[in-house]
Amino acid sequence: MSPTLRDKLDALLRRLDEIDALLASADPARLRELGSERAEIAPVAQLYTELRAAERAQEEARALLADAELRALAQDELAASTARAAALDAELQRALLPRDPDDRRAAFVEVRAGTGGEESALFASELLRMYTRYAEARGWRCEMLGHTASDLGGVREAIVRISGDGVYGRLKFESGGHRVQRVPATEAQGRIHTSAATVAVLPEPDAQAAVELNPTELRIDTFRASGAGGQHINKTDSAVRVTHLPTGLVVECQDDRSQHRNKARALEVLAARLQQRQRQQAHEREAAQRRSLVGSGDRSDRIRTYNVPQGRVTDHRINLTLHRIDAILGGDLDELLDALHAEHQAEQLAALGQA
Repeated sequence: MSPTLRDKLDALLRRLDEIDALLASADPARLRELGSERAEIAPVAQLYTELRAAERAQEEARALLADAELRALAQDELAASTARAAALDAELQRALLPRDPDDRRAAFVEVRAGTGGEESALFASELLRMYTRYAEARGWRCEMLGHTASDLGGVREAIVRISGDGVYGRLKFESGGHRVQRVPATEAQGRIHTSAATVAVLPEPDAQAAVELNPTELRIDTFRASGAGGQHINKTDSAVRVTHLPTGLVVECQDDRSQHRNKARALEVLAARLQQRQRQQAHEREAAQRRSLVGSGDRSDRIRTYNVPQGRVTDHRINLTLHRIDAILGGDLDELLDALHAEHQAEQLAALGQA
């Protein structure tokens, strides 16, 4: 473990002591915040405390090696404490890895045929079946949101929502171009064809929370209503104009004789418009993310190749080849997914060691 990382962990222990002291006198709102912070850092602090204890046991055992009578006992203790320290060090570094807050969410899995005509649509249908079978084996729930079939029963495009614990975290590395090499059923000459499909795995966003309007970001003007409405409306400043300063959105309400009711309605309309604006921006971000995930759909743009004649599946990102294509297309994805996650974790650990 690097000295820099050890310094951070020492600071974490000090912060835990500070939180425990603050919890004794904090107000209810602060209690929740402190409790949440404590719950997050306490497991890491516990691992570090156990690691330091194992390291102290190592030092004590080494000191006893000079004693002839205790040497055998010291050697056993040194071996045990060294093994425990190594295991705790590895577990601690894994606990320190940054976590994707979306990992526990449900996911939208989108499968689309790429280049290769009808054969690519048939391949896309096999990929869709592969993911749904994997999900069902894990006890996840699949809900088809959209499905466009090809002439021969393949899939032009399909979107399935998969819900369950940790769906997105498990499937997120499936995004990209998938390529199949095989002899199509329609090929009379027995030639191997290559076709492609794209997969995008997107986390399901939080349910859209109600928009909260910050009073400091609003300018509210009152003015005399115009048009028909009787003498009362014409003689009082019952109309309300609300301007949302950050966005420049303006809403006017003058239908009611009550200024308070016009203001309330204007705020409701403004909140609805801001909510729609947020949804539109989210859709634009999602579209950009999808484009970055799936690539162009061209045969050369791929993360994985399924070679049917040779019975193998190769993931090009980690140079892993498995000779069990039938099982994988049947939904047995754990060996592939475990390898992808292990590689990602190794990259994170390497980055952590440089921190």
